[in-house]
Amino acid sequence: MQEKEIEEIERTLLLEAIFLCYGYDFRNYSQATISRRIRQFIAKNGMGTIGELLPRIIREPLFFQSLLLDFSVTVTEMFRDPSFYRALREEVIPMLRTYPFIKVWLAGCATGEEAYSVAVLLKEEGLLEKTTMFATDINDESLARAKKGIYPLKQVREYTENYQDTGSVYSFSRYYHADQGHIVMDRELKNKITFANHNLVSDQVFGEMHLILCRNVMIYFDKKLQERVVGLFDQSLIRGGFLCNFLPK
Repeated sequence: MQEKEIEEIERTLLLEAIFLCYGYDFRNYSQATISRRIRQFIAKNGMGTIGELLPRIIREPLFFQSLLLDFSVTVTEMFRDPSFYRALREEVIPMLRTYPFIKVWLAGCATGEEAYSVAVLLKEEGLLEKTTMFATDINDESLARAKKGIYPLKQVREYTENYQDTGSVYSFSRYYHADQGHIVMDRELKNKITFANHNLVSDQVFGEMHLILCRNVMIYFDKKLQERVVGLFDQSLIRGGFLCNFLPK
């Protein structure tokens, strides 16, 4: 049996063990993405094969949590892709104004940058007060960081440029204060966002939303899982609601 075939078997066993032991289902994630992250995790922990990793994942829940963090990490930033926020402001916000209250769900929120970006936009448009925001992820460590709303000060320049490119006429600095090399997001924004654990793969419909955003994680799913998650979003939207997501071409 070739080494590649052995690795595929080991990867299948690992993903099955994760599902059986912890309830996280990565079996329909993009195999290229999963394989790359497994290899990176193995190298980081001084191992040679998935076969060495498997028993530790089964027997050591804390060790599994470190793997989960690597599996679910997403690269995000404040106001990533400013043109999206311009479109949101110009095309979606006018429709949201017509509702007496607004419910927003950000799925796969990672460490919260997108959630705070949307909250800033809603505040500027005078809609934050009547909005209930939910931001979810499968990674409790990422959620804990998101709740704190603390980000490196060195990223402020990039965040500010993104913010200005969204078409805002205000200063981004009005939404945070600096503290020992970090920025801390405004308490009003924090209080409007409920961060919670939700698994798009296995959990159920998430309320009746006016707006759902999922721009970070769909690229990591295979086609079957993408279709399942889009169905979940469809059931979670009110009639005439908006879904903003990203699918690979």
